[in-house]
Amino acid sequence: MGRRELRWSVVAAWLVSRGWLFLVTLDVLYDPYPIVKTDVSGIYEPWFQVLRDGTFPIEDVMWQYPPGAAGVLLLPGLLPMSYPHAFFTLMLLSDAVAFACLLRGRSLWGAALWTAAVPLLGPMILSRYDLLVTALAVAALLASARRPWAGGLLTGVAAAVKVWPVLLLVGAPRGRRFLELAVWTLIGAAAVVCGFAAAMPGAFDFLSAQRDRGVEVESVFATPFHIARFYGWSGRVSFNYGSMEFLGPQVSLVGRLSLAASALALMWLLLWRIRARVWTPATQFDAALTAVLLFVVTSRVLSPQYLVWLVGLAAVCLTRRETSQRPVAALILLAVPLTTWEFPVWFGWVITGEPEAVTVLLLRNALLVAAAVWSAVRLWRAGRPAIRHATAPRTPAEADAPADPPAVEPVGAAAAFRASDWPPPAPREVSPSPAPARSVPPSTDASRTALGEPGSG
Repeated sequence: MGRRELRWSVVAAWLVSRGWLFLVTLDVLYDPYPIVKTDVSGIYEPWFQVLRDGTFPIEDVMWQYPPGAAGVLLLPGLLPMSYPHAFFTLMLLSDAVAFACLLRGRSLWGAALWTAAVPLLGPMILSRYDLLVTALAVAALLASARRPWAGGLLTGVAAAVKVWPVLLLVGAPRGRRFLELAVWTLIGAAAVVCGFAAAMPGAFDFLSAQRDRGVEVESVFATPFHIARFYGWSGRVSFNYGSMEFLGPQVSLVGRLSLAASALALMWLLLWRIRARVWTPATQFDAALTAVLLFVVTSRVLSPQYLVWLVGLAAVCLTRRETSQRPVAALILLAVPLTTWEFPVWFGWVITGEPEAVTVLLLRNALLVAAAVWSAVRLWRAGRPAIRHATAPRTPAEADAPADPPAVEPVGAAAAFRASDWPPPAPREVSPSPAPARSVPPSTDASRTALGEPGSG
């Protein structure tokens, strides 16, 4: 099967899977867990009403998003349909944009991963605006190589909607390209943030809500409390700041440890950027995936929709044959169905601490931690030059000593002997051979007779 046939096969798979997903989200087909869609009608639509009146929903502690999120929540109001249906349609269009960008990559593996992984998250993914942010990030990365101004602008807009896309700059090539991307990112982010801040009061109140968040039950750092509950820990799970969080003894300490781990992850990324010596066309893609993975597993919050960030970035990596992240993409793909299994299928059991549900959650988190570590290791190795000839380390004294003069190849008779040839090999026993037959010269008398000398005859 040629590339053209493969491309159309991937397109057909996307159309079928997204058709099914959209019909389930609209309740045309049966949805066993409609609760995942209540965020649109119960949270986003009320925020839309407040935003339409010219202010941010600062009275709601669940508003924890940068000013650019207001633009995303206002967009469905432009479509001639109910707010939930308009929101679902907007997310489906975002999915299509991301797929179209990936389909133009040099390899079809990226589009194939996106096609397969997104439906596994179920209708939940069309009920969160993370799909639109991921589409912006995918387009920004793919545009950065040829049009840095476009990649930078898209990165800035995406970061103004949700902060994490600023990590796309971690792997940008050094020098002029990085400066160009950074400047255009600042321009894009500033235009969105300053525009909404000037038009609406309370643009930066979301920072206090983020600061006061606890440890969400699905995060990696919630693991000690899941285990401690089996041994009589006195804490509890409660709805707090828009998510189910652990509250009780040592929760604030673990939250601070999570922030410290994120700071260490940032320091490691800066060290990698300083030490890296090899830059390929896939380096920026790979570094973006590594950075987001590290911050996802060290965050106090790990909502199920975060998986679409990782799927999108892994798909971008797979568009380049030079990527070092193929095994990491496989681990992320394995984590996607486990995420749907723990939310929404067993989420009630996760909250109550049932062993089966907690085991699924811990397995999902273990896969993400393994993916983050493996991604970092492979990124580090890919940035180091290949060593072709291993040599013993030299001491400082040897390094300062003058170099030996170049060896001169012996010629002539001197070439017959080299020091490396000593001692000479033992002589071999040679069997004697018969002496060659020699011709006998004629006698003197016979020669004289033949020449007719006197006395002959």
